[in-house]
Amino acid sequence: MRRSCSVSSKRLGRGINALIDSKSNKTNSPGVSYINVKNIKPNPNQPRHDFNNKSLDELSNSIKEKGLITPITVRELDKGYEIIAGERRWRASKLAKLKSIPAYILNINSDAEMMEVALIENIQREDLNPIEEAEGYAVLNSKYNLSHHDIAKTIGKKRTTISNALRLLNLPPEIRKSIRTRQITAGHGRAILQKKSISAMRTIWKKIINESLSVRATESLVKPKTKNKKIKKIIIPKGPVRAIENQLIEIFGTKVKLKPAQIGGSIEIVYFSDDDLERIIDLLQSL
Repeated sequence: MRRSCSVSSKRLGRGINALIDSKSNKTNSPGVSYINVKNIKPNPNQPRHDFNNKSLDELSNSIKEKGLITPITVRELDKGYEIIAGERRWRASKLAKLKSIPAYILNINSDAEMMEVALIENIQREDLNPIEEAEGYAVLNSKYNLSHHDIAKTIGKKRTTISNALRLLNLPPEIRKSIRTRQITAGHGRAILQKKSISAMRTIWKKIINESLSVRATESLVKPKTKNKKIKKIIIPKGPVRAIENQLIEIFGTKVKLKPAQIGGSIEIVYFSDDDLERIIDLLQSL
């Protein structure tokens, strides 16, 4: 006997547990069905690509002794079921020679919603490396036409977090692989991106690995020349407000307004799109 649960898109940001009517994840709880492992197939858009063989073997041994404690989550297809969350548990259960495993069945018809739920679940379980996470966002953006703002709202993160994650995909393949395998961190990757040429990026990357540089040390390494240049450029002489505004407009490449006060004042920098904001943030971070 199988039981299915309906999905509300308003609950997506709370993760898989918010989509399951049952309060418990125990295998004997209401809403759980037992499905033949042969009738289950992985999600082709699964955001997680890397499965550690040693870790799978360890989980498989645990399942042999205690069974699969936490049900996987699937959706029903015309023939069989497709995994939403729990591919690692499914793989380990197959290694353990289980014939059937517990699963929650969700009513999800949209591939976009399927991708969102799978991505949220993996992120909340911290199962994804930074590149897998970025690739998941990229699929939502390019294939399902979700803006960075829409993705951020769905996932429950800041828009700048989504944009910064996606920037990692601009790194050369070998550097992305280095982040994927956790040889270096996403912070290293963002620092490397301050270099404009591929050859310069590779030079910094090799130096990080050879010298075991921290993210802070890497940021210092990529910034010196740019920093000195920008500091000289941004030193503003005393003068009419309009003249200073014009100088700042030239520096930032957008509308800038000075708002003098009795003591001090403020500077308003205008941006016209998400990309424009990212450009300004990158410029400020390079100072």
